[in-house]
Amino acid sequence: MPITVKDELPAIARLRQENVFVMPKSRAKTQEIRPMRLAILNLMPNKVETEVQFIRLLANSPLQVNVELLRLDTHRSSNNSEEHLDTFYRYFSEVKNNNYDALIVTGAPLAHLEYEDVAYWEELKVIIDWAEQHVTSTLFSCWAAHAALFHSYNLKRDLKPNKLCGVFTHQCHFKHGALTRGFDDTFLVPHSRYGHIDIKKINACDDLVVLAGSERVGAYLLKNKSGSQVFITGHPEYDADTLKGEYERDLQKSPDAPKPENYFPDDDASKQPSKTWQSHAFLLFSNWLNYYVYQTTPYDINLVSQDVRTNNYAE
Repeated sequence: MPITVKDELPAIARLRQENVFVMPKSRAKTQEIRPMRLAILNLMPNKVETEVQFIRLLANSPLQVNVELLRLDTHRSSNNSEEHLDTFYRYFSEVKNNNYDALIVTGAPLAHLEYEDVAYWEELKVIIDWAEQHVTSTLFSCWAAHAALFHSYNLKRDLKPNKLCGVFTHQCHFKHGALTRGFDDTFLVPHSRYGHIDIKKINACDDLVVLAGSERVGAYLLKNKSGSQVFITGHPEYDADTLKGEYERDLQKSPDAPKPENYFPDDDASKQPSKTWQSHAFLLFSNWLNYYVYQTTPYDINLVSQDVRTNNYAE
């Protein structure tokens, strides 16, 4: 089944070129089913690129998912046209009385700022708390994952002197975990971050379960026991050349910028990198939508606020 978005969203053309089934809302109105209602709070400066990356992963599912794009009331993006944001995004204040089956909160390039120094930190805290009462399952990506772990569980990240940047091998910690169902014994994921939370601190929190990671990257995939919060510290949504673009930007700031590890063929930055993590990314988002959204959310979306979650999948 398709992802449904506003008819004119520019990402539709790019995704259709990739044979990704995206249904305009005008057609979706004829569907006599209860579609999943999902919101993406897009904190990235490159809004359109991020829209394409996440919608691509959401579309690889048999479920019909109606996607709404959200923006913060307390922050204005200088990297995107106001026309695009006004046309395709809704302010959080406009939807705060709504319920959703799922929410994605993207990462943000805020590596060296303390959370309290982030201009929209107070609003983001409100949204994290709001989601626990208005959303069946929320997926936090990269910086947002660390921010939510700090706000909800007081787990403070450490900032490493060197960026963890590259494509790294991970292992699953549970043989029959719902979120990791179908994963290979090892799988690849891109990372691009300075933040790190010691896995011992995470394991000391009774409500959190680490599902996958490695000694090199630490905890990669986590959730709380109910599945209402899922945390991803890497970037499975990245395109093949996203890390390359970040590296080239870093080189403009410093000629000593570290090259992404295990990324360029023969470690040669002049060669085009390949996307070696896509199958894992598709499966992760499909599992999340199935087990922690579709199988868990109440049919009457108004009941989400009553904290009705019909299935808790033990890992």
